[in-house]
Amino acid sequence: MSGDKHLFCFGLGFCAKALAHRLSAKGWTVSGTSRNEDGCREIEALGFKSWLFDGSQPLPDSAYDGISHIVASPPPREEGDPVLRSESARLARCAPQLEWVAYLSTTGVYGDRGGGWVDEASSLTPSTVRGQRRLDAENAWLDLWRAHGAPVHLFRLAGIYGPGRNQLRSVRTGKARRIVKPGQVFSRIHVEDVAGILEASIARPNPGAAYNVCDDHAAPPQDVVAYAADLLGVQPPPEIAFDDADLSDMARSFYAESKRVSNARIKDELGYALLYPDYHEGLKALL
Repeated sequence: MSGDKHLFCFGLGFCAKALAHRLSAKGWTVSGTSRNEDGCREIEALGFKSWLFDGSQPLPDSAYDGISHIVASPPPREEGDPVLRSESARLARCAPQLEWVAYLSTTGVYGDRGGGWVDEASSLTPSTVRGQRRLDAENAWLDLWRAHGAPVHLFRLAGIYGPGRNQLRSVRTGKARRIVKPGQVFSRIHVEDVAGILEASIARPNPGAAYNVCDDHAAPPQDVVAYAADLLGVQPPPEIAFDDADLSDMARSFYAESKRVSNARIKDELGYALLYPDYHEGLKALL
């Protein structure tokens, strides 16, 4: 990895920043987009080139100068993936210069499995509108690979946590809730492991492949809150039955799905060893 590599991030957010910091430290050029001017200023403050982009206007051709690697993370909308709606023709033309493209998706494409296991070969049966939109976006990105040879890889992320975004902070600020739905489990992943897995894929590209991005231990959400409280030496918030919880439609939709996600492929194919194999290790390190 050297200074002739250029990572471009559609949406230089939580995960993309973690990867950007790793690669810029190795001499890579990094640039990325934000939907607003404040976000662009934050990107510039990190030492990266910024571009204003919300999918409504195409990026100038100069934004693509020297790009070798791409990460795309904006969530799809009702009208489709905002990056592809605006940039698909330009990305198709740039395909020969690209070495690796990552689309950050979600394990929501598998739908509800009643706590059962899924891997990358499992059927894709999303049970929410958001999950279906992600699946549609995955297929659209793969079409860019099939039709034009863009080296697209799919990464299906579990619930992401890390610095500034974790249950330690939620407990400290009094926002944590221990909502109990019998049989409910979620998979998680530390943001530094997300970045590590993406970097491992860059080293071993396999266009068209999909990877589950999660740690080794799916767990009930209330257990994570209780463990965070224990680490902080405080009483955990009281348990609340799911049926009695006052949840937004978005929050409630997360509880509509329960599954255990296999991460064997990131280990077997990418040779990746998790920094934080479960939430215990991740939260202890954050503390």
